[in-house]
Amino acid sequence: MPTWHTGRLLVAMPALEDPAFARAVVLLIDHDEDGALGVVINRASEVPVSEATETFIDLVPAPGVLFGGGPVEPDALVAIGQAQEGAARTESTFVEGLRLVDLDQDPLLAGAELTQVRLFAGYAGWGPGQLEHELWHHAWVVVDSEPGDVFTSRPETLWRDVLARQRGSLQLLADFPADARVN
Repeated sequence: MPTWHTGRLLVAMPALEDPAFARAVVLLIDHDEDGALGVVINRASEVPVSEATETFIDLVPAPGVLFGGGPVEPDALVAIGQAQEGAARTESTFVEGLRLVDLDQDPLLAGAELTQVRLFAGYAGWGPGQLEHELWHHAWVVVDSEPGDVFTSRPETLWRDVLARQRGSLQLLADFPADARVN
């Protein structure tokens, strides 16, 4: 029986050459027999969130920009909110403390339980068995997420930071050069 990884991180291995996922860190929002869906959490754009929406803008942490969530539907907005400690789980909660946020919802109602919201343009998606195939070919490694990963103020270092906190050989990959040919 397969292992489902909802709420965990996919970390791209250095050999993954697809530019959409090179050194990407993907938070898996959903993973089951129907496939997987996630957002790349370490690709800050230069587009201010205010150019995409005014909803929940007061809850957007630094750097205050849209993130490139992935190559699927790049015009679609995906919002992930961090719930206040002790907030009730909802049907949109996919991992403890994190939930999908409906941008059409009244921010005063939903925002009462949220401490921060990050917005992503697009998402990453895999069909049935596709992600498992990529994992088997070592394109990705699956690791536990930490509460601050989605809302880091330093997304540019997240790939390295996530690998550096792992044990064993994964930790060594944190210092893998961007281009091993010039090492």
